[in-house]
Amino acid sequence: MKKGEGGSLSEGVMKKILLSYAYVGIWIFLSFTVIVYNKYILDKKMYNWPFPISLTMIHMSFCSTLAVLMVRVFKLVEPVSMSRELYVSSVVPIGALYSLSLWFSNSAYIYLSVSFIQMLKALMPVAVYSIGVALKKETFKTESMINMLSISVGVGVAAYGEARFDTWGVVLQLSAVVFEATRLVLIQILLTSKGIMLNPITSLYYVAPCCLVFLFVPWVVVEFPVLKDASSFHFDWAIFGTNSFCAFALNLAVFLLVGKTSALTMNVAGVVKDWLLIAFSWSVIRDTVTPINLIGYGLAFLGVCYYNAVKLKALKAKEMQKKPAATDEEVGILLEEREGESVGGKVDSQH
Repeated sequence: MKKGEGGSLSEGVMKKILLSYAYVGIWIFLSFTVIVYNKYILDKKMYNWPFPISLTMIHMSFCSTLAVLMVRVFKLVEPVSMSRELYVSSVVPIGALYSLSLWFSNSAYIYLSVSFIQMLKALMPVAVYSIGVALKKETFKTESMINMLSISVGVGVAAYGEARFDTWGVVLQLSAVVFEATRLVLIQILLTSKGIMLNPITSLYYVAPCCLVFLFVPWVVVEFPVLKDASSFHFDWAIFGTNSFCAFALNLAVFLLVGKTSALTMNVAGVVKDWLLIAFSWSVIRDTVTPINLIGYGLAFLGVCYYNAVKLKALKAKEMQKKPAATDEEVGILLEEREGESVGGKVDSQH
């Protein structure tokens, strides 16, 4: 009997399993860190720097610089062949939606608890499916709509039980979900359908500078006058530098996790991350998590799991028929919700 047959695993298989767990652990840690770090910076009761547009612009500047260095200087990643017309017609609208998604999502941390924000993010599949149907990217199915309603009811119950419910914060987070969902659908329509695939690094290379331009206008109007008058403020390089580095590292972790394992692994890891964040929010930050919160989120969670299972089953069926298969990045886009998370991939500037 060869080594690896029977009771013991071969050294190669064991190494692959351990590496998969390492990728999962790194992604959960970085995604968790970015979310909690952003909350710490933006929350008025913590670091008290409630400038979400500025924070997002810092992330985009940092990530743009490193992406350019990796693509153009060190040539670690190959750029995608893209004409100016394609960039304007496809990447620019995606960048605009991404900037709005990051801005509103980061703004929500000022008003809502980390745990409640994670619960509201469970509505991402509902938004993606609904927008997909509206733009004729998805086929309307009664079974799918019932699933979407179950997720919505679950989030509604969680919202009903929220101890620190803030209407403006909920509006901001739901708007972020809608903008992000629209962005994900447009990626499929404007880029993937044309055979253009962007990994997290090339996404940052093309999209992050575009986000900076779109964020500059609201920043000049909304936040710059306040920052200008705040003579006591000094830029903390340690805080913002490490925060931006974590956001960029999260994108690399997404690339490793999805590229070296699978989109299913990322979704399972995302579920673990969400529950860890809720537990952390309750035990360390001392946010109030009520039984009704947990019941509602539990119902939404089951709906999201079912949604992901159906998506994976459909993708496997296509592969069995030997039709053009979706890449891991594409699968991640369809199934995520979620971070990044930055990513820019999701630059989990938010997530």
